[in-house]
Amino acid sequence: MLDAIASARTILTRLHEVMASRSAAQAKLNTVVDVIGGGLDSEVCSIYLLREGMLELFATKGLSQDAVHVTRMGIGEGLVGTIAGNVETLNLAEATAHPDFSYRPETGEDKYHSFAGVPIVHRERAVGVLCVQHADPRRYADVEIEALQTVAMVLSELIASAGLVDEEEAWGLTAAQSGPAQMHGLTLVKGLASGVAVFHQPRVTIEHTVAEDTEAERQRVYLAFDRMREQIDKMAAQAEFGGGGEHDEVLETYKMFAYDEGWKRRINDAIDSGLTAEAAIERVQQHTRMRMRQIDDPLLADRMHDLEDMANRLMRTVSGQLGTAASKGLRQDAILIARNLGPAELLEYDKRRLKGVILEEGSLTAHVVIVARAMGVPVLGRVAGLRGVVREGDELLLDADMGTATVRPTPAIEEAFNARFARNREKQAAWAALRDVEPRTKDGVRVTVMMNAGLRDDMPMLSMTGADGIGLFRTEFQFLVSATLPARERQTRLYRDVLEAAGDRPVVFRTVDIGGDKALPYLRHDDDGDEENPAMGWRALRVALEREGLLKAQARALLEAAGGRTLNVMFPMVSEPWEFDAAKAVFDAQLKWLKGQRKMLPQEIRYGAMLEVPALAEMLDVLAPKISFLSIGTNDLTQFLFAADRANPKLAERYDWVSPSILRFIARVLKNVEGKGVDVAVCGEMGGRRLEALALIGVGVRRLSITPASVGPIKELLTKVDTREITEAMQGWLANPPASMRAELVAWASARGIDCD
Repeated sequence: MLDAIASARTILTRLHEVMASRSAAQAKLNTVVDVIGGGLDSEVCSIYLLREGMLELFATKGLSQDAVHVTRMGIGEGLVGTIAGNVETLNLAEATAHPDFSYRPETGEDKYHSFAGVPIVHRERAVGVLCVQHADPRRYADVEIEALQTVAMVLSELIASAGLVDEEEAWGLTAAQSGPAQMHGLTLVKGLASGVAVFHQPRVTIEHTVAEDTEAERQRVYLAFDRMREQIDKMAAQAEFGGGGEHDEVLETYKMFAYDEGWKRRINDAIDSGLTAEAAIERVQQHTRMRMRQIDDPLLADRMHDLEDMANRLMRTVSGQLGTAASKGLRQDAILIARNLGPAELLEYDKRRLKGVILEEGSLTAHVVIVARAMGVPVLGRVAGLRGVVREGDELLLDADMGTATVRPTPAIEEAFNARFARNREKQAAWAALRDVEPRTKDGVRVTVMMNAGLRDDMPMLSMTGADGIGLFRTEFQFLVSATLPARERQTRLYRDVLEAAGDRPVVFRTVDIGGDKALPYLRHDDDGDEENPAMGWRALRVALEREGLLKAQARALLEAAGGRTLNVMFPMVSEPWEFDAAKAVFDAQLKWLKGQRKMLPQEIRYGAMLEVPALAEMLDVLAPKISFLSIGTNDLTQFLFAADRANPKLAERYDWVSPSILRFIARVLKNVEGKGVDVAVCGEMGGRRLEALALIGVGVRRLSITPASVGPIKELLTKVDTREITEAMQGWLANPPASMRAELVAWASARGIDCD
């Protein structure tokens, strides 16, 4: 056979001419198999295309012409079906020896022994198969297979552009695959949403596959490599990629691929065969994807995914198709599809159009999840093979409550989903009607229901929900979405805007809670090693006290922003009273400095602490005289009490929030500060769940700080609860714990017509 590169280039030039002609589609294919067969010195060359879910023989040189449009095979059937089904190459000296061989007498192929076939891949899916055969038994040389794969890649684009496969086949979908499909994942943020699929990083469209000037295409790739390497080196020089750990591992992998001469050489060889720069990169990636399907080692598979990311970066650079879907704007209700996402990237999208997010990766403690929850955007994570199932523009129904998403739903599925959505809207409308109603129990007890926030855009929810105030403003959000440490002036503007938006309603600012699962890449610990237990490590107030400049800047920003108003400041993760004293001393020093500058000062400053570390409960007699309020942070408190990492999926459902141990702990905290003038609130997801909120009311909690979406449901719940009844029941259960506290609560609520779903 001729040299692979030379023969491939000759074939590509001829193919381009054939497909550009005005001949009918069938005539074009008949000429194509002659061109490929002649160029590869093959006795047989056949093209099978996917039509109506079957692989149909569309054109052949060497086999019986009577078999054209007659011979059809399903995906996975015969050698051709195996190639398409597995998206793999077969190279056989004796075709009949393969276990998947299927003899079709109408083709007249019984005199041919050797067989080589490659998938015709379009948009990462097999839309057909290109195969060659010889009478002599022999395996084809690697250079021959390379030439065949290169030709198949260009053929796929030409076939699609010529309309030889319909739109569904152009996406590589069988009849079954073009129908509805349900995906399962991990619920990261609950909620229901519908919209069209939008890829965060849109697929690069390859408009031209055959190069007119090979040297010009080579220079384009070289320039793109140089730019990409500059980007990687620039990232390496930035502070956020210092200090070891995961950031450095990702960076080192990227650098390895960016400077991999083997990868560059393979792309260069593809260009030599006659491909454009974009088509050459895609050609090499097709080969990589085929290898990925054969890898069982998770670590190696991850590295191959990293190479895929780098190839996409190179493709966007060389094509000039930069930017994410956010830069183009959302034109309709959308479900965002991404491998992973950062909080700043999420905030770039129009909140009015962004209805949900589905991630191939993602974790419960990822920064983007924190922001998405604040935005009220449902998120489903860890959806394997997402891009292999969903196409751009597909209709999607996201049910993050159940951990599922349905793509291309049938009318019946959509109707059922919409009915559930409608029931949710009815409930939301009923809850919204309680906006101006004071949250009181059935027996008239006033409960303070506040909401959590962390973004300037959250503030309108205060009026929409009728919450009593902001019980927790997470100041770290501004830090999480910034590439560098936010300047004091920026912090001051944010805090002032929040106070002005709140009006007469109180706002409790929690000083920055970073570190642990909310690590900032630009703020590193001196110890370069990874923390084995980040949730119990260098985080929250511990960071602020060590990096005193950080707390000083925030203290001054808060004090200046609250000039003429009441300032509520809460310190996170206080373990012992001396930590509270040290943090308050920073504020006192800044207050003294501002007085000296004759700045307008807050009318009143109320200090509080978050009780997340169980040890603090033993020191409340010392701390209580120093504070105005105490907030029990149930998210962290629960994992510390049970020594159970809340990010570990194996433990996620193991320990119950209505466990007697937690409720006894909270009841004891309330008793220890009783009569000491300290407002005690429960802050966290626990207070926003109706059954858990019922239990909290039963142990004496009268202040809740919850998500905006939970305010209405909790207000409605309170109207049905008699505090005397639930208190009496709870005292009995805590004194003699039942086998299942949850089951007892559900039965108690059900008997009184209280819905605690």
